[in-house]
Amino acid sequence: MIRISSFKPFKRFAALALLALCSTAGLAQTKLKWAHVYETSEPYHKQALWAAEEIKKRSNGKYLIDVFPASTLGKETDINQGLTLGTVDIIYTGMAFAGRAYPPLSIASGPFIFRDHAHWQSFRDSAIFKELAAGYESKSGGNHIAGYTYYGQRHLTANKQVLKPEDMKGMKLRVPDAPLFMMFPRAVGANPTPIAFAEVYLALQNGTVDAQENPLPTIEAKKFYEVQKYTMLTGHITESLVTVVSGTTWSSMPAADRKLFDQVLWEASTRASSDILESEHRLVTEFEKAGRTIVKVDRKPFMQAVQKAVTAPDAPWSKELYDRVEALK
Repeated sequence: MIRISSFKPFKRFAALALLALCSTAGLAQTKLKWAHVYETSEPYHKQALWAAEEIKKRSNGKYLIDVFPASTLGKETDINQGLTLGTVDIIYTGMAFAGRAYPPLSIASGPFIFRDHAHWQSFRDSAIFKELAAGYESKSGGNHIAGYTYYGQRHLTANKQVLKPEDMKGMKLRVPDAPLFMMFPRAVGANPTPIAFAEVYLALQNGTVDAQENPLPTIEAKKFYEVQKYTMLTGHITESLVTVVSGTTWSSMPAADRKLFDQVLWEASTRASSDILESEHRLVTEFEKAGRTIVKVDRKPFMQAVQKAVTAPDAPWSKELYDRVEALK
């Protein structure tokens, strides 16, 4: 019988292999799940992949983040609940959904709250946003907002032309499944119909709803133009997404790792915001070149229609907060 110990090269190799195994065992790797409802072609997903790779690199492989797009881990309501249940660690979500835990945060999804992109950017950079993020963290069990992404101006699509609020009377309008999205359609006499994002195309195709509203990049990515003749540039909501790390995951991280996540996730949201803004500018021309009907409406009557709702005593935010946001330059 050959004694392996007599082969010095083999003994050296075995020792090195054992050392490597011990070193690997000593490295505690943390696997995290990042869920969202958007398509793989959209900037949110691309920047989530970038952030996952960047965090892996900067943490020397300590954090491995798998990104699950297109509602594969659930609808938007589901993934918000998943932060508490521990089924997901990071999500993208709209302010109206996050606002269920802390209603004042949802002001950023209110109709005609922001005048334009510059006004939204001022809000993103403001002390008001930091206060609202801290309020959400306190009320949501420690869920931490680490990124804030421009989603674009929400526009109306339908199979009939809409030029004024009265044209929407009785229209079955698909909205996300969050109470705030009822505010605009009710103000103009439409019938808001909550439907999960992944099911909107089919609902439009089979006539369950007459219309939907989303930013141009989303209309393009989800191909809503295939089942809707007109795109009205109402710009009734300047929408945005927060990147949220679950309270359980956040509280388990050392301070240095929290700083890393804050830096990378904020940078990813800045990169995605730039991509969305650029595509908004480009898509009006591209839609028109492709023969799709773009309708430019006078937004003032729509703004006037919602004014009472956004300043009412029962709005999810206070009049004082509304005035502070409106005063931003």
